Amino acid sequence: MKWPVRRQAPIDLLKYAGLFTWGCAGIPLIFQNWLLTQPLPHSDQLAWLLLHFSFAAFYWQQVKLLPGIASPGSRVISLIMMTACALLISYITGSGLGGVLLLVVAGLLPWMFAIPVGMSWLLGQNTALAAVVTAMPQTTFSGAATIAGLFLGVSLFAFTVSVVAMRNIRARDELRKVNSELRATQALLAENTRIAERVRIARELHDLVGHHLTALTLNLEVVTHLVDGKLLEHVQQAHSLAKLLLADVREVVSDMRRDDKVDLAQALQTLIEGVPQPRIQLDLPEDLAHTDPQRAQILLRCAQEMITNSVRHARARNLTIQLRSSKAGLSLTAKDDGRGTKEVQAGNGLKGMAERLKQLGGSLKIESKPGEGFTLYAWMPMEAET
Repeated sequence: MKWPVRRQAPIDLLKYAGLFTWGCAGIPLIFQNWLLTQPLPHSDQLAWLLLHFSFAAFYWQQVKLLPGIASPGSRVISLIMMTACALLISYITGSGLGGVLLLVVAGLLPWMFAIPVGMSWLLGQNTALAAVVTAMPQTTFSGAATIAGLFLGVSLFAFTVSVVAMRNIRARDELRKVNSELRATQALLAENTRIAERVRIARELHDLVGHHLTALTLNLEVVTHLVDGKLLEHVQQAHSLAKLLLADVREVVSDMRRDDKVDLAQALQTLIEGVPQPRIQLDLPEDLAHTDPQRAQILLRCAQEMITNSVRHARARNLTIQLRSSKAGLSLTAKDDGRGTKEVQAGNGLKGMAERLKQLGGSLKIESKPGEGFTLYAWMPMEAET
């Protein structure tokens, strides 16, 4: 019997690798009587224990948000505290254990800052480690420089591995997002093709079969005035059947033209399947899930741009897309919990949304405040009734 194997996401493996390294750095804390040449005083042991678990707390506070990004203030405070805990552990124990914990910080830096800033932090923390090691008794400057250089090399390797992993994850997420957009567009195109084919068949039935049946009905009507007796009865029956068949053809043509709505809900569901972050919630009433192809295409593009804005600019964790109708028209609202901004600068995506809505007499409204996320409101008038 084969048991199912649960595959861990790459980002989860990185999180657990950091926790494993932290646990390995704590082994001397448990077995210090055997591993340390001289056991530490009780007060230093307590301080070491407190610093070790404080490091883990700040580390987990940041990695639980990955691959998202925490606020800048939280990032800086957490990194300062983790670096300080690692350096103090080295100072208290008189060893390079803090350098092991700084390897964990090095692996976390690419996820929190741009590469130049992360490299600067990496160099700074290893320089501070060299200063701490130099201050230790019976440690020469050359020995301290050697230890710091070794940890710098290993830290640079961990930093580079994290950069590669981060880029691979982002490329994979972008590929999933583009694939979902293509699938959603393909679904709408398939619906549009189906509707176009139904309209073509309805037109052919109306123009060919309908006209011929109409001509047949008129000719049978004329024949009813030219014959009598037994023959008249058969002609009248044929005339009734022709009229009934003509009515059936007209009903079929009307039904085929009436069913010209596409499933917008299915297209939107396909669109959000490939977006791992932010978490998207759809609020689509059943009576509004089907709309005409042109409006469905515009609404799908608007939703696509709203999602892209939340992923690239808002850095949101949650996004709600809501579709509503009123006597005035049809509206699509997207609201996220991102960082927001004081002044919204419309890029090509938002301008494209406004242009698409303007084609149908609609409009686009954007609201945002720092720390309160973005709200995009797309509106278009209801389709004219024939």
